[in-house]
Amino acid sequence: MPNYTVLTEFLLMGFADRWELRFLHSMLFLLMYSATLIGNLLIVTVTTLDQDLHTPMYFFLRNLSILDMCFISVTVPKACVNSLSDNRAISVAGCASQIFLVVYCVYVELLFLTLMAYDRYAAICQPLHYPVIMNHRFCVQMTLASMLSGLFYAGVHTGNTLRLSFCQSNVVHQFFCDIPSLLRLSCSNILSNLLLIFVSAIFFDGTCFVIITMSYCCIFSTVLKFPTREQGKAFSTCVPHIIVVSLFLSSGISVYLKSSVSSDAIQDMILSVFYTIVPPFLNPVIYSLRNKQIKEAVRKVVLRKFYSKHI
Repeated sequence: MPNYTVLTEFLLMGFADRWELRFLHSMLFLLMYSATLIGNLLIVTVTTLDQDLHTPMYFFLRNLSILDMCFISVTVPKACVNSLSDNRAISVAGCASQIFLVVYCVYVELLFLTLMAYDRYAAICQPLHYPVIMNHRFCVQMTLASMLSGLFYAGVHTGNTLRLSFCQSNVVHQFFCDIPSLLRLSCSNILSNLLLIFVSAIFFDGTCFVIITMSYCCIFSTVLKFPTREQGKAFSTCVPHIIVVSLFLSSGISVYLKSSVSSDAIQDMILSVFYTIVPPFLNPVIYSLRNKQIKEAVRKVVLRKFYSKHI
C-alpha cells in the first residue's frame, strides 16, 4: 500500500525567484488589473445610463464586461499578494474555488463572444429581421442559459479533478490553480480527466468556433457587397472581435489539451496570461476606444455629472 499524505494546501508558482523581479511582475499585473476594472466598469456604467445603448450588442457587451471583471479578479489579486509577500500557499478549498471560477468564466466568456458574433451576423446579414431575431427576451434567455449551464460545466470539471489523490509534490506549476497543473500532481489514473477535457473541448469549443467562423464568413461575404466606405467601417468592428476570440481560444486550448505529464511550466504560465488576463484587459480598449457610440456616451455622462454638480 502506498503512503498517501492528505494535502491541506498547495504552493503556487511565483512570477520569478528574485524579489525585485517579483515586484516588477506584480506591479505590471496590478496595473493591468486596475486598468481592466476601470475600463470594464466604465463600459457597464455608460451602457446602463445611456438609453441609446440599450441594444442587444451593448447588452452582451455589458454582461461581458461584468464577467471580465470577475474573471480577472479570480487569479490576479491572489497571485500578486502571494508574490509580494513570498507566501505561495493556497488552501485546498481556495484552489478548488479558483478551478471552479476559472472554468466557469472561460465557459461563459466563450458563449458571450459567440453570441456577440451571432449578433453581428444578424445586424449585418439580416438587418430587416434583426429586431425580431435579437429581441430582448432572446438576449436575456441566452444570457441566463449561458450562466446557469456554466455552473454545471464548471462543477463537473472541478469535481472530476478534486476526486483524484495527490501523493506527489504540492507545488502547482502555475500562478493560479488550474486543472492541467493539478493533474500533473496526481498519482491517480487521470485517463477519465483527460478524456473529459478532450471531449468537452472538441464539442463545446469546436461548436462555438464553428458558429463564430460561419457568422463571420457570412458577414464578410455580405460586407464585400457594400460600398468601399461602409466596408471599412464594418471590417473595423469585426476584426478586433476576431483577434480577441482567436487569442482566447488558441491560448486556452493550448494549455488544456497539452500533455499533462510533459509540459513546460513557464510556457504554460505565459499562455495562461493570454486567456485569463489579456482578453479582459483588451476588451474595453477594443470595444470603447474604437467605438464612437461609447465615446459619445462617455462624454454625455461626464457632462451630465459636471452640470449636476454646478447647478
